[in-house]
Amino acid sequence: MSAVLASGAAHGAQLPPAPNIPVTTATDRPNSEKAFSSVEIHERPAPVPIVFEVAPGGSDSADGAPGRPFATLARAQAAVRSVNKTHSVTVRLADGVYRLTKPLRFSVEDGGQNGYVVRWEAAKGARPILSGGQPIQGWRQADAARDIWVADIPRGADPRQIWVNDRLARRAAVEAPRKAFAFHDWGIQIVDPAWRFLADLPDQTRLEVENTGFFTDRRARVERIQGDRILLAQPGWRNNLIGYDTFARPVSGDRARFFIGNALAFVRAGGDWWADPAQGKLYYKPRDGEIMASSQVVMPRLEALVSIAGRPGQPVRDLQFAGVGFAHTSWLGPSSAEGYASQQSGAFLSGQVPNYPSDPIRDCSWGCWAFEGMRNQWRQQPAAVQVAAAARVVFEDAEFAHLGQIALGIGNDAGANLSGAGLETRSVEVVRSRFRDLAGGAIMVGGVSPDAHHPARPEQAVRDIIIRDNTIQGVSQVYREQAAILVTYASAAVILHNEVSDAPYDGIDVGWGWGVNDPGGNTAYMTLGRGYYDQPGNRVYDTPTTLRDTVIVGNRVHGVKRWFPDGGAIYHLSADPGALIAENHVYDVPGGIGVYLDEGSRYVTVRDNVFDGLGLWVNLNALDGAYPRRTAADNVARGNWHSGGKANGSWSDYANNRLIDNVAVEGQAWPAPAREVIARAGPRPAKP
Repeated sequence: MSAVLASGAAHGAQLPPAPNIPVTTATDRPNSEKAFSSVEIHERPAPVPIVFEVAPGGSDSADGAPGRPFATLARAQAAVRSVNKTHSVTVRLADGVYRLTKPLRFSVEDGGQNGYVVRWEAAKGARPILSGGQPIQGWRQADAARDIWVADIPRGADPRQIWVNDRLARRAAVEAPRKAFAFHDWGIQIVDPAWRFLADLPDQTRLEVENTGFFTDRRARVERIQGDRILLAQPGWRNNLIGYDTFARPVSGDRARFFIGNALAFVRAGGDWWADPAQGKLYYKPRDGEIMASSQVVMPRLEALVSIAGRPGQPVRDLQFAGVGFAHTSWLGPSSAEGYASQQSGAFLSGQVPNYPSDPIRDCSWGCWAFEGMRNQWRQQPAAVQVAAAARVVFEDAEFAHLGQIALGIGNDAGANLSGAGLETRSVEVVRSRFRDLAGGAIMVGGVSPDAHHPARPEQAVRDIIIRDNTIQGVSQVYREQAAILVTYASAAVILHNEVSDAPYDGIDVGWGWGVNDPGGNTAYMTLGRGYYDQPGNRVYDTPTTLRDTVIVGNRVHGVKRWFPDGGAIYHLSADPGALIAENHVYDVPGGIGVYLDEGSRYVTVRDNVFDGLGLWVNLNALDGAYPRRTAADNVARGNWHSGGKANGSWSDYANNRLIDNVAVEGQAWPAPAREVIARAGPRPAKP
């Protein structure tokens, strides 16, 4: 094993035993993971696959043989199932857009059987795209003075995103000063008369309010407006008032931002749009230079695009995608009465909260018993492409673009999957792929439920996920609180040589739970009145979670943290035995944090990274409140180079958190080893 991938445990730290999960074997791992093992692996030669072809101009009455392509993906699936028990199969997609009218589902029967492999790949030189959208044409001018255009859409269609000329357009909204409103448990009061016009807007039940605070991006749907009172749909409004960084009391105070959206009156700037589902109309104001007669407008009609999932105890296996594009979805969850009670990075509170406080704004804006009782019941945003109950799945040279939520979900909770299956995912590789122009984050690995951190069945554990040599840019444009890459609970996740840029929140996040599920729990949640362990089902565990041996190496992270002050370019939560954050290059995050080791972080080594021009190059949230509670311990930051910025937090012998041989650099005078780290960071070219 190379030095860079050696164990990252802090020197002298006593690591807990590994959780009871199956040991990975060589045959469980994607090919590239062999580089992480010194064991020589001998494999039999790959069998010659049967090839089926698909082309937009093909015919489902053909046999799919080369030169006689099928027309649809569904027909190709049926052909695969007829031969994949005895052969490897390649489905070769010709250039073009394959428009789906329902999600494409891959189950146990669609994967490789008996050790064979099923591969869906682009034909040579082709860039096939699986799309959940439909083109919108027939644009005509609706308001010449305001330069607003209109086109017909199916009645009832009410998307949350559209794309114009391959760019995400902006659902019409206006930013309003928070001081113009007062926030109450019953709703929002208009205190500035200048905003009384809201009561005169038509179609009020489709209006939404949004608030971005210290680390959350929350939404609630309007029920009606009466005079100076904005009444919000339930339970979304109630859920948005409790917890941390809430609608009414954001942690960032006056720096929080408030928006009112989804009305034709708010179509004001180029790129704004609004849909009228009752009349079947879509309104749009062109950006500079856009000619509607020649513009390409795509409206999503699917909430999810692809589901890859087996059944409990029967994962779908040996399925690969190469050179395929995934585009055009719109998750509609926030349009419901639930709204989007964001908690952090794609997790949200939903449903009725038992024992709801009588004065939530006063008593539950910094946590409370009712909120803590729901912490293990948070939901996850469903991804556009979902992988769960799966083994040995590969995405190579894929493109995830123009998607209305998190692009790729790997081993998320059951509630975030169309299949109803969750977790139970291993040996998934995402390599040399591109993620861009996304409403949500790029990749979300793992779940947040109790079965995610302490599986009822060992095989439920998510493990051996490899994310390498990918380019991620322009993500989380709508759900701004979502990290570009998030790993919650997983064993041996490897995040290697990616480039992450242009994101409003964190670049790479690992860990979940704030230490409450680690052995012995988090004493801050016992002693500060938060009440977590007082709630039924919230227990103090004496065994470790499934989070361990995370590797974050060789990544280039820049241009992140553009919206929220909290978090870091690389952010970590909870105990992670063997974790290593090394040889990353972090820059262009003015005033931000390079590596943030937050609550419960333990056994993490941060070494040989280059941090250029940050407010804090490392931040450690080791203590909570006025008294030491060891909420993060046994971490080491060693041999890092930093230009500007400082180390912050309780680096001390008390919690065995140590700073060793880190080097401050003036300007760009990086020593040779630092320059080598900079040169190596980011995606590596593919081997010829």
